[in-house]
Amino acid sequence: MRFMADKGAARREKFPESYAIFDPIVAEWTARPDVSLGAMFGSEGLNVRGKVFAFVTFEGALMVKLPESRVGELAEAGAAEPAVMRGRPMREWATVGTDAADRWPALVAEAFAHVDEITP
Repeated sequence: MRFMADKGAARREKFPESYAIFDPIVAEWTARPDVSLGAMFGSEGLNVRGKVFAFVTFEGALMVKLPESRVGELAEAGAAEPAVMRGRPMREWATVGTDAADRWPALVAEAFAHVDEITP
C-alpha cells in the first residue's frame, strides 16, 4: 500500500520496516469516520478532524500524541521515549521504535482516543 505522498517516498524507502508496520494501521484507521491521512512535521500522519495523532518520524519510529502524564508513565516503564524535535522536548508526544512493533496498534488507538477527546 502506498499512503505517503511523493515527498515521503525517500523516508518510506529508508524505513521500509516502519511502513510495513504502519501501513496496515493506516488502512484500519482511515476506514473510520473522521480519520484521514494528513501532513504533520514534514510527514503524513493519521489525524482525526484535522488533528494528527500518529505518524512515522524521520528516524523511522512511531510518534503518538498522548497526555503528558501518560508520556511520562510510558517513559518510566521503558515502553516509549518522550519525543524531542530539533532539540526541543515535545511534552505530549512519545516515540516507539520498530523493536516494539507489537505496541504500535495499541498506542495508536490510545493516541486516537486522546486526540478525539480534545478535538472539537
